[in-house]
Amino acid sequence: MEIPSNCRYTKDHEWVRIEGAVVAVGITEFAQGELGDVVFVDLPLPGKVVKQKETLCVVESTKAASDVYAPIGGAVAESNKALADKPDLVNKSPYADGWMVKLKNFSQAECDALMDAAQYREYLGPRG
Repeated sequence: MEIPSNCRYTKDHEWVRIEGAVVAVGITEFAQGELGDVVFVDLPLPGKVVKQKETLCVVESTKAASDVYAPIGGAVAESNKALADKPDLVNKSPYADGWMVKLKNFSQAECDALMDAAQYREYLGPRG
């Protein structure tokens, strides 16, 4: 299972990756596998401000609809428009093409407090 070392992770299986002045946010390979085939992603509009652990967006799969929580607080700078036509990118490429939002004005301290790749792999245990 892919767990990129350049991301930070939550116990709810979201990831963040710092990209200069913004952080990209998505769900992990483990999460997309648990959800099954993603058929729709309800993304927030740019400008929306979220606090850490608030609902950021909703992912609908063939199994269920699931909230994706903000791993860190910030303001939505951009949503991944490609997911409107190709929500299955979340399944096929959760860390690259399947990112969900980019946040600006984020807290570096909140980001630093998340698990690194080794800690996330240990958290998953035999599941990962």
